[in-house]
Amino acid sequence: MERSHIVAVTSVLAALGAILPIVAAFYLSWSVATSREETRLSRLAEYAIMRTNTAFGEATSALKSADQFSFTPCSQQHIAAMRALVVNTRSVEDIGYFEGDALKCSSWGKPETSVGRGQVDFTTASGIGVSARVHPTISNGRAMLGFRYRSYSVLTDPARLVDVLATPDTRLAIASDTGTLVSELNNPDASLIKRLIEHTQTGTDADNLFATATGSGWIAIATSSRALLLKDLGRERLLLLPLGAIVAALMVGLVFWLSRRRLSPLGELSIAVQRREFIVHYQPLIEMKTGICVGAEALVRWRRPDGSLVRPDTFIPLAEESGLIQAITDQVIGGVIKDLGPVLVADRSLHIAINLSADDIKSGRVLPVIQAALANSGVLTEQIWLEATERGFMDVKSARATIEEARRLGHSVAIDDFGTGYSSLQYIQDLPLDALKIDKSFIDTVGLVSATSAVTPHIIDIAKSLNLYIVAEGIERQEQADYLLARGVQYGQGWLYSKALPAPEFIAFYNDSKRVHGAGPTVIRRDIPEVPPAVGGD
Repeated sequence: MERSHIVAVTSVLAALGAILPIVAAFYLSWSVATSREETRLSRLAEYAIMRTNTAFGEATSALKSADQFSFTPCSQQHIAAMRALVVNTRSVEDIGYFEGDALKCSSWGKPETSVGRGQVDFTTASGIGVSARVHPTISNGRAMLGFRYRSYSVLTDPARLVDVLATPDTRLAIASDTGTLVSELNNPDASLIKRLIEHTQTGTDADNLFATATGSGWIAIATSSRALLLKDLGRERLLLLPLGAIVAALMVGLVFWLSRRRLSPLGELSIAVQRREFIVHYQPLIEMKTGICVGAEALVRWRRPDGSLVRPDTFIPLAEESGLIQAITDQVIGGVIKDLGPVLVADRSLHIAINLSADDIKSGRVLPVIQAALANSGVLTEQIWLEATERGFMDVKSARATIEEARRLGHSVAIDDFGTGYSSLQYIQDLPLDALKIDKSFIDTVGLVSATSAVTPHIIDIAKSLNLYIVAEGIERQEQADYLLARGVQYGQGWLYSKALPAPEFIAFYNDSKRVHGAGPTVIRRDIPEVPPAVGGD
């Protein structure tokens, strides 16, 4: 072989050795970037579907509740009832009563001018008519989303459907499965949206990356610019050198991993924990026989820096799966003492219930945390009630050890949402509990003919046989309260009495209750020979 030929072959192999790793790194960086962006868009679309289903469900519930009204149309009682629906339904901005196509009254009162009902763009499978663009007077010309059912229509801000965390370069659209566009964010490409409505898919084209999600008659489409992705990728490629291709590829992967972590729900939740963005609202607990407010259940709320609140059902499951729930529980404990410490010290008959996760019940690690929070606060251990769902008691041996230690320290312990989880009667018999809380799903069936309506009296009988205090959750109608009181249920909570309140509003509610009904009884607690009796009102 001639020297020049050897040099040529060696040069080619050297070039290939230098070029191939770089090409592989470029290809890998593009593949990873595209995959991660598609994943982010998919999650954004799925979250938007969840928000849409929530808003539509709340609007449907409001319509069907209004349809049950027996008031004289447009009487003061009727208008007040519609106003209460609007106030208590987050996704509803206004509700109106129509006769034919003419608006007779709304939650604002009777219209001063004639207002027509307009046409529906489509009707859902549940019989709800939807108008994609309604321009009512109250919105100052801004288009609203209208839902109608029989004689009633409600208005919803379409922005609620796309109220998600998204960069300005991310575009989002919500449409019905019939192709009607109902909400959008950041002006998505109309032609692309139309094509994706007709053929839902996740992928890329010459200009865009896109992802779709479907559910309950809705389609969510999230898109971002391919050019912007290429621009970002180009900056990263400048860091790649032939001798550092592998290191540079790892750095690109790390950058995208960190970006994904920051934009993902878990990443947001982790940052919220670090920034201590969780606050506590308090659901009053009422002694049903007397109407006395004896305490409250501490309910965690995630308040973003902009002041908006994230629904607990959107982050609690993720917190439990990721293990962040323990840090959130610790923040709740600190919040309770900070918010209500002086009130608890001033009135020993008041108690606050704190929800524990399954891991806390299994490990018992939360008990020293509570004791440390109570130290030097003046709050008695007996004034802190602990609650856990049935899932927390699956490991009966560990749960029993934790409960016994908690009660030795002075806490009362309740099983929450009874009947919806995993515990059997044998579990309950084996655990030294103080109280049993009947889940709202069973209370909802009171007065109705349903498959679960007969379960509630059995749960009450079980609690009585085990000498447990009984708490009914989610009481919304006087009929439910009367039924439960007649069957010996001692305590109740729900919107019939009050929604969950921020600390200042709960304190005002409690003081009002005390003025009207008098001081509360002693802290709820079954007698235990080895534990001193609970402290009563000073």
